[in-house]
Amino acid sequence: MSTRFEIRLAGSGGQGLILAGIILAEAAGIYDGKFVCQTQSYGPAARGGASKAEVVISDAEIDYPQAIQPDVLLALNQKSLDTYLGDLKPGGLLMVDATLVPEVPVERFIAIPFTHMARELGREMVANIVALGSLAAISRAVTLESLEKAVLARVPRGTAELNKQALAAGMKAARPWASLETGKNPREGS
Repeated sequence: MSTRFEIRLAGSGGQGLILAGIILAEAAGIYDGKFVCQTQSYGPAARGGASKAEVVISDAEIDYPQAIQPDVLLALNQKSLDTYLGDLKPGGLLMVDATLVPEVPVERFIAIPFTHMARELGREMVANIVALGSLAAISRAVTLESLEKAVLARVPRGTAELNKQALAAGMKAARPWASLETGKNPREGS
């Protein structure tokens, strides 16, 4: 990982992206010992409005807290992809929820059906955790062990097992891309 690594998680309110950003930041900062900054913004509607979380991870102090040109963009709906795709660093990693993003106007991206996978686990609300598992396995922005600790420290009481299953499902779904270099991952196999 370079000195500064920027991640943007984007979708709509209710998809758990703010929590996902917090979990990712805690995995990097508390458990991996990196410098980290997490910011968030969301539209006026609690559910359905635009939502994004940004996490900047670095080996050195962070001088600007927001993502300027994300190394990773995770888009959980079509509108967020359309809005933020132009900000992605050239050669950056683009991940989309194949369940909710039907059109991707670039050739290189990874599409994993996070929402569909969460539904199969019995709770659509864990799609954010499925996505975090895939994102961490592919980008290597945080260690998988740290991510699991951060997830378990943040999820509601009584949901630890479901969230562990969601995290594992995301990691498993990422296996076809986990050994490839960030930014060089075609959609193949999605």
